[in-house]
Amino acid sequence: MRGMTMSTIELTRFKAGREAELLAARPEMLADFAADRTGFVRAQLVKLPDDEWLDIVEWETPEDFAASREKGGNLPGIARFFAAIDALVSAEEGVSV
Repeated sequence: MRGMTMSTIELTRFKAGREAELLAARPEMLADFAADRTGFVRAQLVKLPDDEWLDIVEWETPEDFAASREKGGNLPGIARFFAAIDALVSAEEGVSV
């Protein structure tokens, strides 16, 4: 693995029954992440059956991901997206290889 750049991957599965609200909040959430979260690379939102979603977020380092978690919904776009989530199903952290 020497010489390889590995990024930290955040996998968050959640329930959200208000799809229109969730999707309307997404662009502003991503803009807030890009402006405020060091090490944010990209995010992909996946719609699953039964009002469940999987958010796949890539961070440069585990420290960047940890710092983001500490900030929570500190900006309006992020808070709006989080408010559209009904329940957390699971949250995991991994490494891209």
